[in-house]
Amino acid sequence: MAVRAIRGAVQVDANERAAVLEGTTELVTEVMTRNGLVTDDVISVVFTATPDLTAEFPALAARKIGFQDVPLLCASEIDVPGAMPRVVRLLMHIETATPRNALQHVYLRGAAALRLDIAQ
Repeated sequence: MAVRAIRGAVQVDANERAAVLEGTTELVTEVMTRNGLVTDDVISVVFTATPDLTAEFPALAARKIGFQDVPLLCASEIDVPGAMPRVVRLLMHIETATPRNALQHVYLRGAAALRLDIAQ
C-alpha cells in the first residue's frame, strides 16, 4: 500500500448553501466511485473554494455522506484575476495499491475546462 493523492474540482451553480453542498457531494462521490474507494481508504481531504463561495464549508458535504472520522480542511483559493468563478477543489489523500498513473482525477461541470488533459 502507498499514500497517494487525487485531485478534483467542480464548478457550482451559485454561492448558495444548497449549491455548494450538492456540487461538493457530487465531486466527492465521483472521486470515490471512479477510484473504487471506501472511506477507510481516505487519510484526509483538503477542500478549497474560490473567494466568491462563502455560503457553506465544502467539508460539510463530505461529513454528510460518511466522512465523520476523516480529517477535513477547508481553505480559500488565491483570488487570481480572470480565474474561473464558483469552484470547489479537493486534494484527497488515500492509502491504495493502485499505481499513481492509474488514479482517476475528477473535474466536473465547468471545472472540466481546468484540466482538459484529464477531465472525463
